[in-house]
Amino acid sequence: MRYVNVLLTALLVLCISCTTQLNVVTIPQNEPVIKGIEKMPRGGGYSTRPEAHNAMGKSIRPSRRGGLDLRPRMARPSYCSGATYHVLLGMAQEAIVAGALELNPSEIQRLLMLGQGDGVGVWGRWNANGPGAAKLAKDLGMGINFESYARAHPGDFMKIFWTDKIGKYEHGHLVVYLGTYQLHGEEYVKFWSSNQPGGYGVKSVPKKSIKWAIFTRVTNIQKIKNVDSLPREDEFLKKMLTRSYSRAAVRSRCAIE
Repeated sequence: MRYVNVLLTALLVLCISCTTQLNVVTIPQNEPVIKGIEKMPRGGGYSTRPEAHNAMGKSIRPSRRGGLDLRPRMARPSYCSGATYHVLLGMAQEAIVAGALELNPSEIQRLLMLGQGDGVGVWGRWNANGPGAAKLAKDLGMGINFESYARAHPGDFMKIFWTDKIGKYEHGHLVVYLGTYQLHGEEYVKFWSSNQPGGYGVKSVPKKSIKWAIFTRVTNIQKIKNVDSLPREDEFLKKMLTRSYSRAAVRSRCAIE
């Protein structure tokens, strides 16, 4: 009996450590994002090599019971857009389980990662250079985009630009924002994603190292049903591979507030 009690206590401690790993408070709209992150694996390494793309593709499949069969543990090593896409689809799957969303086979097929290039299909939009996540949220009508830290809350998706370049020469990172804090007189930004070199996890960087950021808040995940209405290609995002764009152009195309 004593052994059983010790085992139950250990399991309880393990469970608590998993469900409270982020230790953040947010607004109701963003709670599904935070809960989704807490279900994601940790570590696994970071890579953008073909092995990571192949693993990502295998980790998202149609479910035999309807909806999506998501296995992020298979998507290792991982990278930022893949990690955040799993969180987005996890929100959709939770809505399906709750009876708040129903996706037909065509809509589910469009959500799969099948190696689509930048700007092609749903995955190709989310994975694109520049404001891929923001443009997708705007076009589907499932969220809002803004650039003020004062408006941001933990659970907002966040596209970080490390330089002033947008598009062809950009250096960026797609994450879930977890807030800011002060350390030794300097402000830091905390976020979750697949980060170099460890993979899935939380990371902080000095705010001054971020040249620009776009926040995307998913306010109506049910609008993900609109994927069938999207054109096959988004020319604006597709051209991000070969052209550079201004902030003004991005603000206009993505309805950034």
